Amino acid sequence: MPELPEVETIKKDLEEKVKGKRVKRVKIKNEKCIKAPSPVEFVKRIENKIFREIQRRGKFLIVKLDSLDALIIHLKLTGQLIYFPKEGEELNYTRLIFIFDDHTQLNFADLRGFGNIWLLPEGRLSTIPALADLGPEPLGDEFTVEKFKKLLKGRKGKIKPLLMDQSFIAGIGNVYSQEALFLAGIHPERNPSKLVDEEIEKLYNNLRKILREAISYRGSSVDTYVDLEGRKGNYEQHLNVYGRKGQSCPRCGAIIRRITISGRGTYFCPRCQR
Repeated sequence: MPELPEVETIKKDLEEKVKGKRVKRVKIKNEKCIKAPSPVEFVKRIENKIFREIQRRGKFLIVKLDSLDALIIHLKLTGQLIYFPKEGEELNYTRLIFIFDDHTQLNFADLRGFGNIWLLPEGRLSTIPALADLGPEPLGDEFTVEKFKKLLKGRKGKIKPLLMDQSFIAGIGNVYSQEALFLAGIHPERNPSKLVDEEIEKLYNNLRKILREAISYRGSSVDTYVDLEGRKGNYEQHLNVYGRKGQSCPRCGAIIRRITISGRGTYFCPRCQR
């Protein structure tokens, strides 16, 4: 599933390619992806409207229209947004096509069909529970190390699934939680409430570092993620532990292990991470 760096990359691409464009026509290829309103109402309310502003919140993309409606997109596991410079192009598993008045188009394709799209008045975005319940943005100015310490205080369980909990921190998933924990030297099964201040500060700094680096490389294409032009991200080759079971740790040379935590494959160095 695309995480914060991948969704942020798509957001920036949308700002470059489609911001300010008017939707001439919408072609719905599969109604399942539209969660609200009805497909007929969806088309009626978005055609002839301008993509006024592009935002990201966690793993959600929010496109504000000049009508004061907002288009909300969650790519889930295999969703892709692909921009075409001319009308008439179509991908396998295309679910929805936005055709603009300059004859360019934006396709929403989704192999497994789990992605969701809503069109709601801007004031009603909180009616999407997963969006309303999001935690702080890890790269936001308000997300300080002191706030991180307060969020961790008294938390039970294991640190890695907590980092992936979108109501705890927004946008972090399986890949970057593992990479941040590796850089901080923290075992993914550690109890969050047992972390000392020095460990929390290392995790905070490395979490923000890894996210910024991944954005600079346009994300990681460890699954089906591609950017708006169908290109893979360039950060996968810089990952330290994710997907590297049986390889040598880049720090100490120990063999990277894989375990399952909360149903997700998790890679770590048994020597570096304690």
